[in-house]
Amino acid sequence: MKVYGADAIRAAIGLDELVEPVARAFADFSEGLGEAPITVFAPAGDQGDVHVKSAWMPGRSVFTVKVAAWFAARAAGGLSPSSGFVAVHDATTGDLRALLMDEHHLTDVRTAAAGAVATRLLARPDAATVAVLGTGAQARLQVLAARAVRPIEHVVVWGRRPDAARALRAALLAAGPPLTVSVADHPSDAVRRADVIVTATGSRRPILEGAWLRPGQHVTAVGADDDTKAELDPACFHRADVLAVDSRESTPLHAGDLRASGRAPDVELGDLLLGRHPGRTSTSQITVAKLVGLGIQDLAAAETALRLLERETTP
Repeated sequence: MKVYGADAIRAAIGLDELVEPVARAFADFSEGLGEAPITVFAPAGDQGDVHVKSAWMPGRSVFTVKVAAWFAARAAGGLSPSSGFVAVHDATTGDLRALLMDEHHLTDVRTAAAGAVATRLLARPDAATVAVLGTGAQARLQVLAARAVRPIEHVVVWGRRPDAARALRAALLAAGPPLTVSVADHPSDAVRRADVIVTATGSRRPILEGAWLRPGQHVTAVGADDDTKAELDPACFHRADVLAVDSRESTPLHAGDLRASGRAPDVELGDLLLGRHPGRTSTSQITVAKLVGLGIQDLAAAETALRLLERETTP
């Protein structure tokens, strides 16, 4: 059994390596292949939660069990609030093959890859401006994900802490190639200027109101991933001409804002990839992708990471 640390994993794999593996995993999942159970608990209440996500799929040489945690106490101590690991098991024997001590990196990049898939499937082809509500690592990665699949030239950042919003602006400007990046004083100001809207927070009350949306916009919502959290108000879901989710079964159970809306999803991302649903059919439609994250994404990320890591360590 091999153990790989976070530095080696970050050096081996990023967003670009995961978009297509994650897309294939979504398509296979919507074909009914495999399982991806989710367990969420909060040992520190709203100051800390743990997500345990596992997955297996037929024909894969491994299965995975991922533990991803977020604790405010880590941030208070000067660390990243996120931590975690992925255990990779042999699918034939069940033996532990590798332990990826990624400190949440694989979760971060596979979530961004899912955002890229959703934006590629649902945003207008000419989308040029992204509004990102949130200022953490995922907010930055989701902007890069949108840029990977659409001709993004402008970014508008909003955060509850202006200093964090300014820091994200600086990070995006440094990422290159050139972008126009501004900071909005209110989330509605950011939303009204955007073609693509990303919500990437741990908010427990809505930060995006459906009344702010205009025809032609696309929303990728990735932050409210348990039943205590809410980023979108009910009107966002009810205004959506197409509401896509990662899982018809799991997303309504684990997304507090979607559950509160009472709106049933129209389609899984995998169904869009398989051509079972047309997705966006006009430039005037409003589309929403509500994602809670599935173990199949962790499986795709772990398989890809392990292949790259083993290749680098083989003489």
